[in-house]
Amino acid sequence: MTFRPIALVCASVLVLPACVMTSTETRTWTDPAAASPGYERHGRVDAVREVIQRQHGDPVGGAVGGAVVGGIMGSLLSGGRGPAAMMGAIGGAAVGSAASQGQAEYRWYEVTVRFDDGGYEVFTYRDYSPFRPGDLVVLGPRGLDWAQAAPYR
Repeated sequence: MTFRPIALVCASVLVLPACVMTSTETRTWTDPAAASPGYERHGRVDAVREVIQRQHGDPVGGAVGGAVVGGIMGSLLSGGRGPAAMMGAIGGAAVGSAASQGQAEYRWYEVTVRFDDGGYEVFTYRDYSPFRPGDLVVLGPRGLDWAQAAPYR
């Protein structure tokens, strides 16, 4: 009797990779001087890099995993008798396939700026890039913006 709950837990752990999961973590450190009024750092956009992240579900993997878990649960609930295991497998396959369908696409742009002081910094924009390579820019308290005049040497 203790084997069945252990088998259910093991099957669930094996099924988890069949589902779509994505995790993103970011950290940002800023220069405290950049927050002071009147601070400006001039530069030029050196490069713009487009990054596309696509997520695709795996309906076949979800169906197989759902069938395994559903079959085990049906068998556990019926005490190993009758068609409950088969019905659980069929239901689990349908639910697992539906749960792991779908897709998503995320796009962001990494704008690399070479500043007049020799430093480089990368700024990330989601869905579009407001800058192109060669644009003159200024970094101030409100972030990166186009330069009014061309102080670039």
